Amino acid sequence: MSRDSGVRVVAIALDWIGTPYLHQASHRGVGSDCLGLLRGVWREIYGAEPAGLPAYSADWGEPAGDEPLWRVMALHFVPAQGEHLGDVILFRMRANGVAKHLGIVSGLAEQGAFIHAYTGHGVVESALTRPWRRRIVARFHFP
Repeated sequence: MSRDSGVRVVAIALDWIGTPYLHQASHRGVGSDCLGLLRGVWREIYGAEPAGLPAYSADWGEPAGDEPLWRVMALHFVPAQGEHLGDVILFRMRANGVAKHLGIVSGLAEQGAFIHAYTGHGVVESALTRPWRRRIVARFHFP
């Protein structure tokens, strides 16, 4: 991904800030979850979404120990090394849990930040602090 592409991804995601949290939704200003934010950014960049997603529960396959979100990400996004603006970061919220949270890198280095839809907060920009960083399990670029 070029630097300009990453800046564009961040600019689009910033427009989603303030959208209320709504499980399985993807409508800027109306409601979104973390995957919905990515779906909305994707639509603005590419048009239609790459494929319809099946309904998903808030636990993202946790009872079975499955990694459905990681598989979806690997299918439609490009694995990334290092940290770049506009990258998608995948988080494991508990050490032995499945990866089930996503964000978009919006700031680098000491001012590291990411945009994500967070239960109870909606779409927000958060500092990419050490507690968040240690939960990152994968990074992806938009194709």
